[in-house]
Amino acid sequence: MTDITIQTQAALAAIAAADSLDALEALRLDTLGKKGWVSLALKTLGGMSPDERTAAAPAIQSARAAIAEALDAKKAALETAELDARLARETVDLTLPAQAAPKGSVHPVSQVMDELAEIFADLGFAVATGPEIEDDWHNFTALNMDETHPARAMHDTFYFPDKTSEGREVLLRTHTSPVQIRSMLAQGAPIRIIAPGRVYRSDSDATHTPMFHQVEGLVIDKDIHLGHLKWTLETFFKAFFEREDIVLRLRPSYFPFTEPSVEVDVGYSNEGGRRVVGGHGDAPGHAWMEIGGSGMVNARVLEFVGLDPAEYQGFAFGLGIDRIAMLKYGMNDLRAFFDGDGRWLAHYGFSPFDQPTLSVGVGAKA
Repeated sequence: MTDITIQTQAALAAIAAADSLDALEALRLDTLGKKGWVSLALKTLGGMSPDERTAAAPAIQSARAAIAEALDAKKAALETAELDARLARETVDLTLPAQAAPKGSVHPVSQVMDELAEIFADLGFAVATGPEIEDDWHNFTALNMDETHPARAMHDTFYFPDKTSEGREVLLRTHTSPVQIRSMLAQGAPIRIIAPGRVYRSDSDATHTPMFHQVEGLVIDKDIHLGHLKWTLETFFKAFFEREDIVLRLRPSYFPFTEPSVEVDVGYSNEGGRRVVGGHGDAPGHAWMEIGGSGMVNARVLEFVGLDPAEYQGFAFGLGIDRIAMLKYGMNDLRAFFDGDGRWLAHYGFSPFDQPTLSVGVGAKA
């Protein structure tokens, strides 16, 4: 037992003198580790007689407890000293001028959403939002697409296995049109909104992704006609692309939620290997490019939300935010929007201080 006492005193002295956490860890392994002398001493108890075990066990257990307590206390003291030293080293002098720090950038999609909101706010539109997880009534039925309607096949929809308490299918919204339904149900008419946000369809290539961004517009009031729709879109595109030579063409089309329905084409030319919006699509060197869908809100849709089609009319339109961002800022692959490549973001990103304003041009980069 004399050896145990001498070893314990030596270990306690070494622990008290340890000047680093690494040195303290080495002492812990030397004493209490699997091959440490305290652990080896404990293993010898099994081979002793009862009388020998009764005499030796208390001394070994006492040595083990004293060393463990000393190790814990020293570790706490060393950690406190290390933290104090670190705080002293990292002290910031708040009286010094601000240092230039690395900065993030605003994603082009976020920037374009801000540009959209700025332009349409000037036209009297409010921004409306809604859930991305929808039910099939808001996403399809209320938009004049019943369960057997062939228009449902136009969307590759992500469905959930669950259903709502009303027995409706649950899905990821395929467009932001459900926001229009929810807004009309909540506000009635007249109404003038845009609904930007994420939408989901099962598709993926250079110009399609399973998740993308869309903005839809809705105007419901009395005596609304297609002329109001065309003027609204022309005014928007002139402000968005920051040029006055924007020419739109409306082509007859079909959408279940509008009647009549029209595709919106914009004139463009090829300059330097990229499409540049502007000019008449029938002029030499120019062509037409489809840029969105629109039309007069179907009377059945108005009835679904409790509005009288004989009293109210309206128009709706939908644009792909990612695609108009690609057109405006010269990007050629939609997938890069979602890769998270820092180099791409540094090149195409915007300064957080570059807030779109109509007075300086919504697309001006800092």
